[in-house]
Amino acid sequence: MKTEKVKIGKIKTNPNNPRLIKDDKFKKLVKSIKEFPEMLEIRPIVVDKDNIVLGGNMRLRACQEAGLKEVHILQADQLTEKQQREFIIKDNVGFGEWDWDEIANNFETPELNDWGLDVWQPEEDIDYSILDDEDLAAELEDMTGNVKKAIQIEFEPEHYDEAFKLISEARKEGKDVGWITLQAFRNEA
Repeated sequence: MKTEKVKIGKIKTNPNNPRLIKDDKFKKLVKSIKEFPEMLEIRPIVVDKDNIVLGGNMRLRACQEAGLKEVHILQADQLTEKQQREFIIKDNVGFGEWDWDEIANNFETPELNDWGLDVWQPEEDIDYSILDDEDLAAELEDMTGNVKKAIQIEFEPEHYDEAFKLISEARKEGKDVGWITLQAFRNEA
């Protein structure tokens, strides 16, 4: 296998790619490619014999967005169909973990954010004022207005099966079990 540089139009995205990078993270990837295009030669896009991407779908999209005309590829044409499917997943699985002490002591937060690594933000830098927005409060109220709430009702073991059957039947009939229970409590009071 060898790396080669080809016109970006020769490479096809994989329609079965199960991994996405969206919104702000995608913008950071595009920015990363514009600022450090040499990285693409070091870590080429992996393609099959038909130039369909096996590893690097999002990098290809970001390269297109960045306006690149050519990209480095590595053609993995010796892989079986099963190995290609396995590669697509394994190439995107993060087996490792970050050593947060190492990161905290040897890197700067703005750089890390710029490079696409979501890191901590000091408490004093967090803008909580958005929570004071009256429109937001109204939206949250609208969102929770129709959410069903739950109350746990306990039954003695000897009554559990009977209660379960009655509640199941009421639900099947579309009855509001909570409302029925509330009415029963009101009638008892």
